[in-house]
Amino acid sequence: MITVVGTGTGAPLADDVLAAARLVVGGRRHLAAATLTDGAEQIVLGPLAPALDTIEAYVEKGEPVVVLASGDPGFFGIVRALAERFGADVLDVHPGVSSVATAFARLGLTWDDAVVVSAHGRDLRTAVNACRAHPKVAVLTGPEAGPAELGAALTHRTTGRVLVVASALGSGEEQVERVTPAEAAARDWGTAVSVVLCLDESRAAGAVRTVAGAAVGPAQWALDEREFEHRDSMITKFEVRALALARIGPRLGELVWDIGSGSGSVAVECARLGAAVTAVEKTRDGVERIRANAEAHGVDVHTVHGAAPTVLSDLDDPDAVFVGGGGRELPAIVTACARRARRTVVVAMAALDRVPAVREALGGAGFAVDGVLLQSSRLAPLPGDVTRLAATNPVFLLWGVRPPASVEGVAQ
Repeated sequence: MITVVGTGTGAPLADDVLAAARLVVGGRRHLAAATLTDGAEQIVLGPLAPALDTIEAYVEKGEPVVVLASGDPGFFGIVRALAERFGADVLDVHPGVSSVATAFARLGLTWDDAVVVSAHGRDLRTAVNACRAHPKVAVLTGPEAGPAELGAALTHRTTGRVLVVASALGSGEEQVERVTPAEAAARDWGTAVSVVLCLDESRAAGAVRTVAGAAVGPAQWALDEREFEHRDSMITKFEVRALALARIGPRLGELVWDIGSGSGSVAVECARLGAAVTAVEKTRDGVERIRANAEAHGVDVHTVHGAAPTVLSDLDDPDAVFVGGGGRELPAIVTACARRARRTVVVAMAALDRVPAVREALGGAGFAVDGVLLQSSRLAPLPGDVTRLAATNPVFLLWGVRPPASVEGVAQ
């Protein structure tokens, strides 16, 4: 049997379990706090593979092993690796209180509506995008992915966020500090950070939940144009938006660009589906319209006032891009987007003449290209309680999908 003991945030260390152990594995601070027998071998956790090999040797001999971990070892912890290697039936897990639960408890906040992201040994961009899109996020940190790096990535990309940095939770050196992203970016936080909470306190209260984690997706998408403030019907029609959203595939942890955003209808819908979104719009009144629509739908859309492709160089690389405007610059815009998109680029056009150039731009960037001409007719009333079909303007929708093998080559 491998006994896994969660420690460090309020759970008492089981000395009787340690007394029988022939091998004890854990972090340096866990081992220092434990009462170990003289005959037990100790391994300080560093690279996981050698530790697992040693554990296997003891398991094969039938000798008891104890693994010390922080908090709840089944929550983004070592239980996964142990179960994959040895099977869940040989594990005896004694969970402590997770650092996430402890950090929220220190603030007096519920966390059933929090998104929890691990940046330990993982790409920080997923955590950053979750923080940009969601009002209550807990980030489990790691080397090169701590409060400073998270703060630097969020500065100038979000507004109204506060970072709560919880360090050495459960110890005599415990600290819980509230800082802005810019303040977090300017400090050296050391190695004692347990978890970082990113809060948009204007939206973080939340309603009573039935399902934990990120908010359940919207009941509807491809909303009617009347759900958005727009100018002179300059808005992506819901039939086009429905297919565009299907091809964009917005989801939590990813970043979507909406270029030539106009009313921001696509940007808002992507944000409602969980993605972080940057909307680029060249008109000042358009920017204000996007912000108003985002606020009306309770989502956070980062707006950039300027013309593509010029302003794109200052933006974080996107997972997916929707291009709904561009005029004569459209081929250059699509080319710039295709160079940096990790997954897909979707382009809506009313002009037939621009289709060949856009196809060439997407194909030239290595994307697999497809598309459709969308023509729809909506029910419209006529006098006498009868109905006719009212045709909408046809729209070309082209999309390019990056082959999976080439995703790793996209600039990070």
